[in-house]
Amino acid sequence: MIVHIEGKVRMKGDRFLVIENNGIGYRIFVDSQTIKISPSKEEEISLWTHLHVREDAMELYGFKEYAELEFFEMLIQISGIGPKSALGILSVAPLDTLKKAISSGETAYLTKVSGVGRKTAEKIILELRDKMGELSHAEGAMFREEQDVLEALQSLGYSKTEVREALKNLPAETKGTNNRIKEALKTLGRKF
Repeated sequence: MIVHIEGKVRMKGDRFLVIENNGIGYRIFVDSQTIKISPSKEEEISLWTHLHVREDAMELYGFKEYAELEFFEMLIQISGIGPKSALGILSVAPLDTLKKAISSGETAYLTKVSGVGRKTAEKIILELRDKMGELSHAEGAMFREEQDVLEALQSLGYSKTEVREALKNLPAETKGTNNRIKEALKTLGRKF
């Protein structure tokens, strides 16, 4: 089984990278964030991988962090969640945010993925909540703060996708609901 690949990026597709290792090119499906931060052609990249074998295909899925690979493998063990849906879930928000959403029972993050409806999102939460553990009081407050920021920016007319993308790019030291809204608005304002 292929668990890790390191090599040069030969090509970037919409949802995959082609990485050359020892003269062999591997097509590796990755989430949207990995595509954005992956190096340009001919530069080295290192990915943790999952080899998914089906009756008619063998596909590699790649992740920058080992924790993302573990989460992906937990997701695909749930009936009804395939590797493409699991990768879509990982593209929605940073891993910590997804774990917090699952721990708090928040289906909104999961239902934004094509093919994941309310029932499937509830099933994911039901099966993974215990594995994610209970949120501490501080983590719960942080998650609620992020939800408040999301709702405030949506009330200004921005879509959830635009808001989530802006929140992903906020500096880690940005704290407080008002500060996070102001910083996100700066990012959203540059797009127009």
